[in-house]
Amino acid sequence: ADEEGFIVPFFSDSDAHFDAVVGYLENIIMDEDFQLLQSNFINNYYQEFEDTEENKLTYIPIFNEYISLAEKYVEEQLLEQILGFNMAAFTTLQHHKDEVVGDTLQMRLTFTDFPAFKEMFLDCRAEKEGQRLDLSRGLVET
Repeated sequence: ADEEGFIVPFFSDSDAHFDAVVGYLENIIMDEDFQLLQSNFINNYYQEFEDTEENKLTYIPIFNEYISLAEKYVEEQLLEQILGFNMAAFTTLQHHKDEVVGDTLQMRLTFTDFPAFKEMFLDCRAEKEGQRLDLSRGLVET
């Protein structure tokens, strides 16, 4: 605490490293190359997914392929951008998951959480098949 009674936050080297990895990760997943990689993958497989509670066995190999593809891309980019990066640092996101927000959290979930992964494909399918809700008709200007 300083003289006025405010608590001065203390950041350890691991906190600074975590913040740096998250910053780089955000840049990587927002980059056009990653977006294109993900979009192409989803477009190749979206028709396989159905909005039912029961999951098909064919979803598992697609999920595993996506994890391999996305994690490989992210790891390669992190290795290029962070000197001495170790993939173990990437897995520390699991310990700080409550601190990661927005697109980064959603993207990370698609690497580990099958329901989030499936939802990504179902959203694509709904959009391609014109099944998205059009809320604009319910808007009234006063």
